[in-house]
Amino acid sequence: MHYVGSITIAADLMEAAGVLPYERVQVLNLTNGARLETYVITGERGSGIICLNGPSAHFFAPGDLAIIIAYAMMTPEEATVWQPTTVFVNEKNEVTGVTRAEKPRMAVE
Repeated sequence: MHYVGSITIAADLMEAAGVLPYERVQVLNLTNGARLETYVITGERGSGIICLNGPSAHFFAPGDLAIIIAYAMMTPEEATVWQPTTVFVNEKNEVTGVTRAEKPRMAVE
């Protein structure tokens, strides 16, 4: 808890989502409604780790469901063709699907 704060995300999950080390993200807790901003540090590939570090950890309990959002800055022209990447995972944080759809779909088990 005595750390400046961040979120550790497994390298393969970061790559699937296009998130870079030290990129700012917003983390939403679907269990209790908490929201916070922090930065990403790279976790061990294939570990499935998604771990809040430092004071950010107070917003979550083990097993809480989360959405992690990374934003992009772009020109108006770029924004007209941009599509988000949505990564779906199972209970072990293994990728079950990736979509570049305008509207996210439900994960397929």
